[in-house]
Amino acid sequence: ADLPRGGERAGLARLDAWAPDSGDYAERHDDLAGDRTSRLSPYLALGCLSARELAADPRLPEAMVRQLCWRDFHLQVLAAFPDLVDTAYRRGADDVWDADLTALEAWRAGATGIGIVDAGMRQLLAEGWMHNRARLITAGYLVKALGLDWRDGAAHFAAHLVDLDEANNAGNWQWTAGTGNDTRPNRGFNHERQAGRFDPEGAYRRRWARS
Repeated sequence: ADLPRGGERAGLARLDAWAPDSGDYAERHDDLAGDRTSRLSPYLALGCLSARELAADPRLPEAMVRQLCWRDFHLQVLAAFPDLVDTAYRRGADDVWDADLTALEAWRAGATGIGIVDAGMRQLLAEGWMHNRARLITAGYLVKALGLDWRDGAAHFAAHLVDLDEANNAGNWQWTAGTGNDTRPNRGFNHERQAGRFDPEGAYRRRWARS
């Protein structure tokens, strides 16, 4: 993957470049093609920047601070439930998964034939990173549309994400799969509706289409 430069100085430089233009973060952070996310997650995951430092920065919008709160929430869940990475928080919820290695491999390779899903998976392989909205869409497709085990998806993300945070990764996968501590375990994502809403012109899908 084409990885970003590491270290505290690089993280601070990224923060300084992004923060002054972050006023529309709340409205545009889900815009897949616009990519208005901070891209600070690798520096947080590797300890180059601290969440407390960012939360105290007056330049950051409240919506960004809320994202940091979610990150802290998953860390607290992991502390209380150390098996979060490989065991359903909702007991008995892991007895429903299908086993289809062909479908799993197509998902991993970004070759499902579903444009918005494949775009996200190819971004992951190319950059070691994926837009957060795309993470939700690709994860939802694996567990809800294909019926495959969230742990296989979480392991694939863990193998490729430069911003891997075990608590966040497992917590979000379990939330998407309906095995976590969400009060709506049957919630799902319609990938076509998501594409129409967050990539209406298809620019993100074209960017990551196979040549």
